[in-house]
Amino acid sequence: AIAGGVNAIITPDITLSFSQAGMLSEDGRCKTFDQSANGYVRGEGVGIVILKSLREAEADGDHIYAIIRASSENHGGKANTLTSPNPIAQKELLVKAYQDAHIDPREVSYIEAHGTGTPLGDPIEIEGLKLAFSELYKAQGLAKAEVAHCGIGSVKTNIGHLEAAAGMAGIFKIIYAMKHKTLPGNPNLKQVNAYLKLDNTPFYLLKDTIAWESVADKPRVAGISSFGFGGANAHVVLEEGPKYVLTNQQIKPY
Repeated sequence: AIAGGVNAIITPDITLSFSQAGMLSEDGRCKTFDQSANGYVRGEGVGIVILKSLREAEADGDHIYAIIRASSENHGGKANTLTSPNPIAQKELLVKAYQDAHIDPREVSYIEAHGTGTPLGDPIEIEGLKLAFSELYKAQGLAKAEVAHCGIGSVKTNIGHLEAAAGMAGIFKIIYAMKHKTLPGNPNLKQVNAYLKLDNTPFYLLKDTIAWESVADKPRVAGISSFGFGGANAHVVLEEGPKYVLTNQQIKPY
């Protein structure tokens, strides 16, 4: 199966409408999670991924960039405004994804947030994350996280919001981060939004680029969120692809 997305901004109609609604950044800078966040920045792009079962990909000798451990989708229902997402729906989305993936929440070391850079949407998304992981910890009988272990970032600070292709851009970012074992920092993150309140949670914001360390020498695990304007929510759990060695002319994982 092949999946992708594309969005064009060569016509001004949508840009004008979003600008009049106060959704776009006036200075053209996406400042996700920053105190000065003032709206999102439109971008355009296209992406393609080829999906295969792991068994087929290994049998065909394909290079496996990442493994999809689970995915989920839901809808936030009726909201006050177009830019007022539902944190409870986002929480339920995440809980289902990680329960279906059968992953210890302590092993999730990165979340590629939807992170549009809006003063309302960013805190709501973080609230959904906190609620979800609190529930996941409790469900597995785990003590509350004492040290933050999961970085949060958004590729929109680098390339803007690709809208129809935004989720695809986030997947590419995670794949390359896994390849280079590096977590990219968030440009324009200078002063953290006071409403985020990440103390005593599993999460920290990636201001600077850092090495991506594995947890207990296990494959790196990351999640990606992509939320639609009308309340549609999606989350995918990705695991680092297997490493391979060439043995007796056959490619075998180790």
